Amino acid sequence: MKNLKVLVTGAGGFIGSHVCESLLKMGNTVKALVHYNSRNSWGWLEQSYYLKEIQIVTGDIRDFDTVREVSQKQDVIIHLAALIGIPYSYRTQDAYVATNINGTLNILKAAREYDVKRVIHISTSEVYGTAQYVPIDERHPINPQSPYAATKASADFLALAFQKSFGTPVSIVRPFNNYGPRQSARAVVPTIITQILQGKRMIKLGSVDTTRDMVYVKDTVNGIIKVIESENTIGEIVHIGTNRDISIYELAMLIASLMKCMIQIEYDPERARPEKSEVKKLIADITKIKNIVGWEPSMTLEEGLLETINWFQDNKSVFKTDIYNI
Repeated sequence: MKNLKVLVTGAGGFIGSHVCESLLKMGNTVKALVHYNSRNSWGWLEQSYYLKEIQIVTGDIRDFDTVREVSQKQDVIIHLAALIGIPYSYRTQDAYVATNINGTLNILKAAREYDVKRVIHISTSEVYGTAQYVPIDERHPINPQSPYAATKASADFLALAFQKSFGTPVSIVRPFNNYGPRQSARAVVPTIITQILQGKRMIKLGSVDTTRDMVYVKDTVNGIIKVIESENTIGEIVHIGTNRDISIYELAMLIASLMKCMIQIEYDPERARPEKSEVKKLIADITKIKNIVGWEPSMTLEEGLLETINWFQDNKSVFKTDIYNI
C-alpha cells in the first residue's frame, strides 16, 4: 500500500495520529481532518516527526460542506472521527448522534459522490454489549448498552446500507479495547499508569471485575492497513483484538508489577457505569481477519504495557492527571 491519497478523519486523536504516521512511512499522501478549535491545535499530530508531510485541514465532521471539500480526489477515507467517551455520552446524547451518526453519513455521502475507492469505517466492540457467547465473532447480536455504543451501532448500519444500496466500497473495522501511547488519561490503562506516576498507591477505579480484550494501538493500525489492502474486506465487518481477555483488577495489578510498586484499588462510583449499562465481558474472535488478510497481533500485553508506561513517564506534563474528566 503506497502512493495513495488518504483522508483520515479524527487524525489528531489517539489512533488517528498513529494511522497518519504509518501511512506516511509507507509512502502515501495523507490529508488529516482535525476538529476546528480557536487555538488551532492539531492534537497529537503536533508531536509527530512527520508533521511537515501531513496536509492538515481543520473542520467539523458534522458539516457536510467541509467533509465534501476534503473528500475530493481521495483514494481512501479512514473514518475515525467520533465522540468516544462512554461516561460523557450519559450526559449529552445529542452531541453523540450529531457526530457519530450524522458525521458518518456525511462521509458516506461524500465518498459516494466522488467515487472514493475505499472507505474504512472504524467501529467499536461496545456495540455488542456484554458477550452473549465468547469469543465474540462478527455474527454476535448487536446490543448497545450506552448512548455511545448505540450511536456507533447506528453508524455501522448506515455504512453497511450504503454498501448494499449504492455499492459504496465500505469495510467496517471493530477494534476491541485499544491502549498505547497518546491515549486519553480517562481510559483505563492511562488512568492506572498516571495515578501511579503521581505517587498514589490507592488507585481509584470503577468496576474491576469486568473483562476486556486489550489490543495495542500499533497492532490496530496494522490491522486497518491490512483491511485497506484487501478488496475481500469490502462489505465486511472484521474484528481487531487478541482473542484473550483480562479483568480490570488483573490489569491494574499487572501494570503495578511492571512499574515495580504495590497498589490497592479504591472503588470510585464516579468512574462506574450505570449497572445495566456496564459491559461485563468482551473478547474478540479474530478468525475472520486472520483468514481474509492474514493479520494477527504482534505485541504481547506485557510488551505493549511497557511501551505505554515508558511513553507516559516521558510525557507526564501533558495530562491534567489530578482531574478525572469523563
